[in-house]
Amino acid sequence: MSRQRSMDKIRASDFVSIGELVRLTGSRYSTLKFYTEEGMLPFEQEEENRTRRFPREKAISRINEIKDLKKQGLSIPEIKERLTSKD
Repeated sequence: MSRQRSMDKIRASDFVSIGELVRLTGSRYSTLKFYTEEGMLPFEQEEENRTRRFPREKAISRINEIKDLKKQGLSIPEIKERLTSKD
């Protein structure tokens, strides 16, 4: 049996894994990992198992916002600046 949660379960949960965000947004894992490391994607980390949990709705809207800004031709530093001025 697969350990992956169904899309229905993922869509219903408040927090998702980075792998689930990949499935929800069609983004690449490496891209989301980069956004996370750059502080562009909000997450919580559980101390015991070090798993990053992303607030689903906030993370999806943030990813879509980053995609839109990239389409407008903004660089990563420009996008980061715009995101941090909003937070």
